[in-house]
Amino acid sequence: MAVRSIDLRVNVTEAAGLGEAAQVALTVTVPDGLPDDPVVCFAKPGAGYSRGYFTEDLPGPGHGCGSQAEWHAARGWIFVSVDHLGVGASSQHDPVRLSFTPVVAASQAAEADVRRKLAAGALVEGLGPVADPLSVGIGQSMGGALTVVQQGRHHPYDGVGVLGYSPLRTHPPIGPGHRVPLPWIPRDTHLDEGVVTNAAALAEAVGAGGPVGAGDMTWGFHYDDVGPDVVRRDMEDYPARKGDLPPWGSATIPATVALWCASPGATLTEAAAIRSPVLVALGERDVLVDPRGEPRAYESADSVDLFVCPRMAHMHNFAGTRQLFWSRIETWAAWVRVVRDAGRAASSEA
Repeated sequence: MAVRSIDLRVNVTEAAGLGEAAQVALTVTVPDGLPDDPVVCFAKPGAGYSRGYFTEDLPGPGHGCGSQAEWHAARGWIFVSVDHLGVGASSQHDPVRLSFTPVVAASQAAEADVRRKLAAGALVEGLGPVADPLSVGIGQSMGGALTVVQQGRHHPYDGVGVLGYSPLRTHPPIGPGHRVPLPWIPRDTHLDEGVVTNAAALAEAVGAGGPVGAGDMTWGFHYDDVGPDVVRRDMEDYPARKGDLPPWGSATIPATVALWCASPGATLTEAAAIRSPVLVALGERDVLVDPRGEPRAYESADSVDLFVCPRMAHMHNFAGTRQLFWSRIETWAAWVRVVRDAGRAASSEA
């Protein structure tokens, strides 16, 4: 099925509440013809990446199958790739001020605008109204954390896919049995306040030769079959990449969000409030400390599925097995539809 994409910028100044103009950039990828049961998927990238992570046919051993957005759209989905505030083509702000609240509120407002225009048939010429689609949210790494917070607070999705992120314990590896020493920043503080609860452990890591740089994270970010040129292009001087950004990169990161994400239990309150089905999906080398313990985080969820994709590291869409990963998201979405429809039928009978 042929697909096409449009780029949007949505004014979210009021929702963001930063006291300055704010916009969210999105790319909407749609099929030429809609199925009778359309899916609208909102996708959020990780720290150091832009919506190009979803819209580009990324290099690596799986290159040539198209982008994730195109792959799903060719199967009838409407795929909306989102740049967070302070990321990619969205408006830039003091990164210290970009905590969960303004970033999530901005995405929620921008996505609501997309939904309204889809329902009215006013978003993409010739697409027609999309009044009652299945709505899913997916996020990779930091995008997974923001998806969890958005669903836990606002419940906009029929199901959420949390890809390479854990509300319990997210800790990037640098090799077998070794992980990156990162600061733990409490959610009631901002970075400029200097409150770090694991300061002693960080000091010990520095004394032992750390902390590590992004280059040391390549083992956890890219599997062995991803070529060295691709790894270098993605990881050298990550995230700024010496000012020579690849089309999937972002030189800017919402810093408070990014470091809160790495603190143990940072999004547990929202994760526990999610009532919809959850997909926990990751590569065999990834940042989740205890993947099989993840269902504990989603105590209110209808169901929690776990998928560990072989021959894949944390940056899933560079892997040679990327289509297997995407297929698992698609089959999970079919289950989300079953859950949604069963809930509606039960409500109508009550």
